[in-house]
Amino acid sequence: MSSILQKYGEVIGFPAMDGLMAIADRLRGKKIVHVNSTKAGGGVAEILLSMVPLSRELGLDVSWEVIEGDEAFFACTKTLHNSLQGMSGGLSDLQGEAYMETNRRNAERLRPILEEADYVFIHDPQPAALLNLMPERKGKWVWRCHIDVSAPNRSVWRFVKKQVEGYDASIFSLPDFAQPLPHPQYLITPSIDPLSEKNITLSRAEVVRTCEDLGVPLDKPMILQVSRFDHFKDPLGVIESYRIAKEHVDIRLVLAGGGATDDPEAGEVLERVREAAAGDPDISVLLLPSDAHRTINALQTASDVVMQKSTKEGFGLTVSEGMWKKKPVIGGDVGGIRLQIINRFNGFRVRSPEGAAIRIRYLLTHRWKRERMGVNARQYVLENFLITGQLRNYLSLLISLDGGEGQWERWI
Repeated sequence: MSSILQKYGEVIGFPAMDGLMAIADRLRGKKIVHVNSTKAGGGVAEILLSMVPLSRELGLDVSWEVIEGDEAFFACTKTLHNSLQGMSGGLSDLQGEAYMETNRRNAERLRPILEEADYVFIHDPQPAALLNLMPERKGKWVWRCHIDVSAPNRSVWRFVKKQVEGYDASIFSLPDFAQPLPHPQYLITPSIDPLSEKNITLSRAEVVRTCEDLGVPLDKPMILQVSRFDHFKDPLGVIESYRIAKEHVDIRLVLAGGGATDDPEAGEVLERVREAAAGDPDISVLLLPSDAHRTINALQTASDVVMQKSTKEGFGLTVSEGMWKKKPVIGGDVGGIRLQIINRFNGFRVRSPEGAAIRIRYLLTHRWKRERMGVNARQYVLENFLITGQLRNYLSLLISLDGGEGQWERWI
């Protein structure tokens, strides 16, 4: 066992590590490729940044490819993303053609890699059309949908369904997200990496120094939300919650995050957030680079309460990140947040700014309860949402596609 695998074993237990290694042994010699739309920003990239090296450490031949697109393509795929999460509107003919043309160009570039792969994971709608552009493919293809498609715009879903119905299998995070498709569907939750810079234990001195460098005083309780600046993350609702709670407890709010290279709306949302926060010295709006993992770790460690007040959420890795650092999390009662937050056990799920404000006030005035919830939160992540468990389920799925006796989360 390598030193890296040894470290994972120390976190999850060596029997669990031995089991993961045994599953990986059954896929040695097979070529596995992941494809998504960005190397930086967003949960998919974060997962792959950990999963691909861990897979290689297990002796597997795994690579990661990123599709290339222009501004028109990513504007189109942002519309796809929003519409699949229920926003009104749809794709124009020009957007549909931009989508297909970009996938055609990427298919030509990636053809030698993808057609020879034994297994291909295609992540989310952006590169989904690649399957139908690879007539000579020899391997099994899996579509991994990370977003909330429980109530999609129907015309947009029909467009996406044409791209994905030919896959050998698809993966969703929750049963509610699944849509009728003519192939097996699996439920596998996303996860965090306990050994990444974002989740390792930092010294108190580093935490204090990082906050000082960011201009965030530690003179009063800190409420923190880390996320892309996206409408569905509801940063304006977080500010409203903070202002209601501040009438009763003296607190500081930090909104930290950035954009992703495939998200053209982030700048507009960030500007609205800055306008809403203007003039309040106790609100810090931090635009961080996509690789500021250690900085985010320090902020989460320094916070008293972590929030993820999303109105739509495929999973919300920041929830598990906060919980891993023994923080109770207040999250929107939506999507994958429901899998992570057990009300009154490791945090609270809320549906309004007023509800979030009540929970902020409760946690800050009941320290013993806050600390107890934090202990519960870390244990819950350990048991359910670490990268080793997600990889085990992915590999078991691949074995099952070849008729082996795989182990997976559950069939739909």
